[in-house]
Amino acid sequence: MRLSAELRDRTKQFASAVVRFYSALPDRPRELDVLGHQLLRSGTSVAAHAREASRARSDAEFVSKLGGLLQEADESTLWLELLIEDCDQDAPKTRHLLKEANELIAIFTTILAKIRKNKA
Repeated sequence: MRLSAELRDRTKQFASAVVRFYSALPDRPRELDVLGHQLLRSGTSVAAHAREASRARSDAEFVSKLGGLLQEADESTLWLELLIEDCDQDAPKTRHLLKEANELIAIFTTILAKIRKNKA
């Protein structure tokens, strides 16, 4: 199984947007720094897992890498929600990242559901 170039690019764009978001955070109080760093780690991992899934040697490995991608995307939503709710980062960029993370979760959840259905 392989991911489309479009999905690989979309996850890379998400990772790039997370990097730019983190770089633009204001002088950081400790909690903003911690949450921003966690988002940086999980948001960039989404694209890394997509790349790894594209190189999977088996269907089981493909499913495993997509599972990791979903975990990182979901974790990214947590950090974004906390940044919005607890660190006064409720800006259009933050909301856009949250929306994109949720869309990626929906897309990859659908892909995994189809794979599992076809295996049943």
